[in-house]
Amino acid sequence: MTTYLIRRLLLLIPTLLGITIMVFAISRIAPGDPFTIAMGPGGQMDAERQSATLEQRRKLHGLDKPIPVQYLIWLKNIARLDFGNSIKHHRPVFDLIKERVPITLTLNFIAFVIIYAISLPLGVLSAVKHQQFFDRATTVIVFMLWSLPVMLVGQMFIGYFTGPRFINWFPPAGLSSNYADQLAFFPWLFDRLWHLVLPVLCLTYTGFAYLTKQIRAGMLDNLKMDYIRTARAKGLSERVVVFRHAFRNSIIPVITIMATLLPAMFAGSVIIERIFTVPGMGLLAFEAVTTRDYNVVMAVATIAGFLNLLGLLLADIAYAIVDPRISFEGAL
Repeated sequence: MTTYLIRRLLLLIPTLLGITIMVFAISRIAPGDPFTIAMGPGGQMDAERQSATLEQRRKLHGLDKPIPVQYLIWLKNIARLDFGNSIKHHRPVFDLIKERVPITLTLNFIAFVIIYAISLPLGVLSAVKHQQFFDRATTVIVFMLWSLPVMLVGQMFIGYFTGPRFINWFPPAGLSSNYADQLAFFPWLFDRLWHLVLPVLCLTYTGFAYLTKQIRAGMLDNLKMDYIRTARAKGLSERVVVFRHAFRNSIIPVITIMATLLPAMFAGSVIIERIFTVPGMGLLAFEAVTTRDYNVVMAVATIAGFLNLLGLLLADIAYAIVDPRISFEGAL
């Protein structure tokens, strides 16, 4: 196992390099640049002065060099954990990420816990009550939730739950109220959580719908196995049969989903944070793409790629822990 882990960790390096090369190339060959976008169509200066200004700004940020040279310079800086400066915010990218990451982590951690707290018992119970009313109703609801696009649901939440025309229960945007800095800790915490209710719901419903469906399918397959009939014939209680035998052997798909769910939720944060104006990594990434803030785009892409690769590695380790029959000796 140790040899396998070392090999996988070494494999992370070229894989992550490949991801950064693709993102870097796509960002650079896309039409437009941050200075043209910021200056707008024409501005207050003539065409000659505008062209000279753009060229000066590109040279200042190293964008006048060939793309391969720009990438090598960026790679050398990344080796020192230097993400460069944001063209839009005129601040170090590392500082921006340090401010935004806790917000996105909080949002995703709450959603992640809710997803598994709902999906695990719901999927198991649906499989145990197969073809009964509970199972049929759960299946219909899960498929309905899975088919709803997040952008539409987010806009509906804002329209129906944040305005005086319908149910004005939740704030429409932001992370806290304007007066939050004047509140004591617990009122401040309640205000922060109240602002997160709708974004967390949007992040949660598709994840728990998909996970519930997968747990139900895995449980149904295992409940039909011979070892389950043998366990029941030995007189074991249904609780022991379901949780100690069937569920334990259905956990592998759950681990696989866990490895990809958290990175997927980070990607989904781009949409959610944009809809609800939550100042996290997702909103930062959206603004960076629309304004061609190259250093921010590369930093976010690198972090997202690393999270995906790390999630897959942790899933392999969890496989071996959950099921001793799985061995990675001789793999790779």
